Amino acid sequence: MKKVNIFLATLLCMMLQTMSAVAHEKLITPEQLPATAKAFVQLTFPGQMIEYAIIDTDFSKTSYELCLNNGVEMEFDMNGEWYMVDCNYDPVPQQIIPPVIANYVSTNYSEQTIVKIDKKSEGYSINLSNDVEIRFGSNGQVIEVID
Repeated sequence: MKKVNIFLATLLCMMLQTMSAVAHEKLITPEQLPATAKAFVQLTFPGQMIEYAIIDTDFSKTSYELCLNNGVEMEFDMNGEWYMVDCNYDPVPQQIIPPVIANYVSTNYSEQTIVKIDKKSEGYSINLSNDVEIRFGSNGQVIEVID
């Protein structure tokens, strides 16, 4: 009997651990997005409508994903601050690109545009229209160029 109880307790712990590792995504209305995220969309992509929005929660964080009617995808943290904008093949709006990164791209990749930008704690990562990925440190220094 004792072995069965130990087995069941172990099985229960494994199931709980597996469940905690799985994110919980739920479709929400655009009105349920944080005000900061809604304002960002309105200012950065005027005239575009939100096709869908998702809240993604797990035990350690909450984030929001959304897609606009023009195909632009974005991700926001729990406070509504953006950390990823993917415009697919269209240029990322200039106002969200740090000037040092915009200058680097215009100097070194003048024929290309930034089509995706990720804001990370250690800096930024961008993707250019020619599929080159460039990682920048928090001070704007180039860390890595991936062709």
